[in-house]
Amino acid sequence: MPKACDLSRNSIVSIDGAPHVVESLQVITPSARGAATLFKFRFRNLLTKAKLDQTCKGDDKFGDVDFDRRPVQFLYKEHDDTYTFMDEEDYSQFSLTAGELDEQTGYLTEDLEGIKALVVNGRPVAIELPAAVVLRIASCEPTLKGQTATARNKTAHTDTGLVVHVPEYVTEGEYVRIDTRTGEFLGRADK
Repeated sequence: MPKACDLSRNSIVSIDGAPHVVESLQVITPSARGAATLFKFRFRNLLTKAKLDQTCKGDDKFGDVDFDRRPVQFLYKEHDDTYTFMDEEDYSQFSLTAGELDEQTGYLTEDLEGIKALVVNGRPVAIELPAAVVLRIASCEPTLKGQTATARNKTAHTDTGLVVHVPEYVTEGEYVRIDTRTGEFLGRADK
């Protein structure tokens, strides 16, 4: 059984019999001697998508979840906001709704690889994105002459609808690398 002090982002545990993933974690160290370190978690239920905030001591235990991580590829989005994926091992397909994917939809481009599906009881319930993805800038403010690499940021919209902050030298139509954990611009990219 995993302890609170052993968990990290994307760890999966059982809370009240339901699988939950750690979305964020904050460690609160005490200022007084002898006080216990606290771990503040934000969990997301993989079945209902409900969020749960919980504060624990380091030796508090959670239940184990029997799950599988399988490599998948994103294929396409249907008009009803259903996203279809293909298992790279047995080539079977499954779909998740925009509600099930939540904020991850802005990072999905056709044929995106490096994604892991979280399978609980034989059913894909969530995905894990790669650490970074390459997206095309669909629109942004025009670049002003004389801008440098150390200039301010501007807001840009990607083809997937994701809104990101990019340096002023980035122009419409360019490809950029975006961190999927924070949504931050990492640099220009080749497609």
